Amino acid sequence: MNAPAFAPGGKIDETKTLVPVRIAVLSVSDTRDETTDTSGQVLADRITGAGHVLAGRTIVRDEVEAIRSQVKAWVASGEVDAVITTGGTGITGRDVTPEALQPLFDKTLDGFSVVFHMVSYQTVGLSTLQSRATAGIMGGVFVFCLPGSNGAVKDGWDKVISAQLDSRHGPCNMVDLMPRLMER
Repeated sequence: MNAPAFAPGGKIDETKTLVPVRIAVLSVSDTRDETTDTSGQVLADRITGAGHVLAGRTIVRDEVEAIRSQVKAWVASGEVDAVITTGGTGITGRDVTPEALQPLFDKTLDGFSVVFHMVSYQTVGLSTLQSRATAGIMGGVFVFCLPGSNGAVKDGWDKVISAQLDSRHGPCNMVDLMPRLMER
């Protein structure tokens, strides 16, 4: 039985001007460096290609404190609107990105995981079960945690994140909500 094709809905209003989002990329890996971090490069290229600002990019090991420290620094800087991590969302013992970041979320974006798995299923089938992709809001900054493969990064950015971080996307997008994320 074939799975139904993914139809994301919504559309880009080309009459509106894009509001660039400042996005930082964090690759979580025990083995990659600047020359072998292909998924981080895929994300960086897509971010700038979409007209956004690459506000930071680095690699940290699969260690809770290293992941937390970098993301907390970006959130505290006031110079980042969103963080996208790649790697560390699998099910092995060293995969700790969700454990590092979920406790720090002010709010969890439960729908992100659901939608990511829907689009991922179209690409990798049941292997999507091995991902613990997640997202939330920390201190007014969106944080998206993607798996470390190039395919997962492409699915996550192309089919989920890019539309929600595009101020021209309707019927709604996350950019419109950014000024209100810290309301109490």
